[in-house]
Amino acid sequence: MTPDLRLDHLVRMSDERGLFEHALGSARRVEHGYCTDDNARLLVVTSGERDVGDARRLSRLALEFVLDAQAPDGRVRNRMDAHGTWTDRPSTNDCWGRAVWGLGVAARRHRDAAVRQWAADAVERSLVRRSTSPRAMAFAVLGACEVVAADAGHRTARAVLADFADGFPAAPSPRWPWFEKRLSYANAVLPEALIAAGAALGRTEDVERGLALLGWLVDVQTRDGHLSVVGNRGRGPADTGPQFDQQPIEVAGLADACGRAFELTRDARWAGVVVAAARWFDEDNDTGAVMVDPVSGGAYDGLEPAGVNRNQGAESTLAFVSTMQRVRCLAAVS
Repeated sequence: MTPDLRLDHLVRMSDERGLFEHALGSARRVEHGYCTDDNARLLVVTSGERDVGDARRLSRLALEFVLDAQAPDGRVRNRMDAHGTWTDRPSTNDCWGRAVWGLGVAARRHRDAAVRQWAADAVERSLVRRSTSPRAMAFAVLGACEVVAADAGHRTARAVLADFADGFPAAPSPRWPWFEKRLSYANAVLPEALIAAGAALGRTEDVERGLALLGWLVDVQTRDGHLSVVGNRGRGPADTGPQFDQQPIEVAGLADACGRAFELTRDARWAGVVVAAARWFDEDNDTGAVMVDPVSGGAYDGLEPAGVNRNQGAESTLAFVSTMQRVRCLAAVS
């Protein structure tokens, strides 16, 4: 059996309310508060672990945070200050999509039946909403796919998948098949969601389109045999060479998308990208920097031209853990 992943840095980054967003080095920055984006991702990660120890505590902490973030009409708040006060209004921005993702995963995959039921009840409220943001919709699709996997006839979840796939933008030109002028953030979730929706709905053309777009995205983010992901300023058709600051969350997004593509197709190409994502954290990147603190278990916040950003925030550590989960899934089927 593959051993459980280290979650101790995530424990240190949390308190009785939830997971703090930022760190200074390995120390949590309480003054910056919490966000639903990270706590929803924590729910995704911990729902894939055995329901014991750190994973047990963190999964319930994440679920309670996401449930508190959800408004009665299914919209979601994102930002809570250090005193436990929400500082924004409910919306259908990325936090809504990630909340649907986390709740959907917990509803299907969590080991505890009570957690599954709480998550299932909550995700129903949010599945009736829609967002104008393609990325928010894509994250919601990942959660809706979990609901459909548990109940193939779930009309509300299937409607989310169909709305996303039907509205997926056309590419402006064959030379730049991405539907935006520049790659920005969370790029891989878009083809992943199209692949997932197409597979769940039995729409082969959507699966093939998603796989082709994912393959292009991998190609433009591979350099000299290793991953060289888009930097924090984005990438356009004329941009060349490595970009910085590279964010661990972009690497994890590729691992998630390619892991899903491998599960669907069993094409070794996709498995290779998951392995490359793990190697990115372990020196196989544009500067040869190790991206994980071996003492704390936290991941560094960014790959920079001269090394790393040594802050170990929640997002980066979750990105590392989720990438290692994808590697573990590969090992289970090999």
